[in-house]
Amino acid sequence: MEPPARSVAVLGATGLQGGAVTRRLLDDGWRVRALTRTPDHGKVHPVAALGAEIVRADMNDPGSLERAFDGVHGVFTVQNHHISGYDGELAQATNVTDVALRSGVRHVVYGAAGVGRADTGVGSWDVKEQIIRYMSDRGLPVTVLRPMAFMELMSVSRFFPPASTWHMMPNLMGDARPVGWLAVDDLAGIAAKAFGDPRRFVGRDLTLLADVLTVDGCRALWREVMGRAPRRYPLPVRLFERFVGTDETTMWRWLRANEIDLDTGPTLELQPEALSVRAWLERQRAQRSNRAAAKGHGPG
Repeated sequence: MEPPARSVAVLGATGLQGGAVTRRLLDDGWRVRALTRTPDHGKVHPVAALGAEIVRADMNDPGSLERAFDGVHGVFTVQNHHISGYDGELAQATNVTDVALRSGVRHVVYGAAGVGRADTGVGSWDVKEQIIRYMSDRGLPVTVLRPMAFMELMSVSRFFPPASTWHMMPNLMGDARPVGWLAVDDLAGIAAKAFGDPRRFVGRDLTLLADVLTVDGCRALWREVMGRAPRRYPLPVRLFERFVGTDETTMWRWLRANEIDLDTGPTLELQPEALSVRAWLERQRAQRSNRAAAKGHGPG
């Protein structure tokens, strides 16, 4: 029996990437099976309210993945090394790959990262190259999406932006170092396009960035659009690493010393409507104003 052509299981559906992909697929008329280890958690309720089917699944448990992948056409997969560690990330992605193949999944879209090299010393990048090689060796019908820096790094609290984006990142990488930026909703838009056109996308490895701007440039735009400077919280490197680990600090040092391709053309060809940093900030400003107005605090 052929799996439904417009059904996708989304791993990490309550996270940043998986949540955005879930919303976009639902908006586009897909049936979405939102996979989570904790289906009773409050974070799941907004996803369910949008129309997703909530299914318990754990990437460490192949049996749960088999039940979750049963009868779906596609799978969106992303792992978080901060939760699982690098070895756990590799094990989880291996489970997803093997179960997807056994279940007859026709298309996997993998939310990866990195610069396409396995020797950077950045653990979260290098392990993804192992994952991509495993997927390829096993013959998985996969599209690899490699977003550069998410614009949400500037504002989402889980990324500690005052200490991370506005202080530690420029301190270690350099304020004037160009950065490739992408809004997470544009990653979701490209993921949805990939699921909708597998002949065009299966087998592709796509680096995604819609704008190129230094941290200094982002800071100036933030001040212009938001009417104030972004908050900056100086923090010693060792203390930052004590809380967050060394992956990010290693990454920023690597980026300071190495050149990477920052061509926005391929991404904008796929997603012409992708937001620039300015457009993303203006949208953030409008959303904040709307939330404040809804609470009776007026615009601002």
